Amino acid sequence: MSTPHRPGRPFTLDALRVLEDRLMEYGGPEDDPEKRPGYDQAAVSVILRQRPEPELLLVKRAASESDPWSGHMALPGGRRDPTDPSLLHTAIRETREETGIVLDPTHNRLGRLQVVAPHSRRIPQVDISPFVFALPPEVKAKVNCSEIAEIFWVPVSHLLAPETRGVLRLPMGDAHLRYPAFEVEGEMVWGLTYRILLLLLESVPD
Repeated sequence: MSTPHRPGRPFTLDALRVLEDRLMEYGGPEDDPEKRPGYDQAAVSVILRQRPEPELLLVKRAASESDPWSGHMALPGGRRDPTDPSLLHTAIRETREETGIVLDPTHNRLGRLQVVAPHSRRIPQVDISPFVFALPPEVKAKVNCSEIAEIFWVPVSHLLAPETRGVLRLPMGDAHLRYPAFEVEGEMVWGLTYRILLLLLESVPD
């Protein structure tokens, strides 16, 4: 699926090349953060498709009572497996399992963003490492496992447009909690995914 274009700040292939210089480097497992007591580790892939108007890959998680992020918009990725040699490997493995995309750690990777973790103690405590990849324009993704319900390719300029920003209101007792969010095809992108995308967009050149 794709999101109808909304005029916003332009984001071009030239901007994508500049973005690479602004990301953190990743030399290998030695750059992985140390596991914190009481925290799991996870990694996600921030995938940019190199079209004239570069697009970002998002997934919608399937509804599941066992998933604390059930039905949420997300980035492909997941928890580190004990057999994963690095968090980069985790991101690549999970992306293949969820979307069918095979990432090349040498030729596709642009860099990484800083680690994020939940603010709330009501959800599992996990440190998430986001890795940024650039893929050729012809690459396609698919729903490749039962954990994923839908696939979205979103123009980066859509996320940069002010009218894409919104607020998600969630009921909590007699009140509502408010969370900043992006609106994508009628879906709200909020929470950890919103924070990771904000880190990416803050690195986008003017």
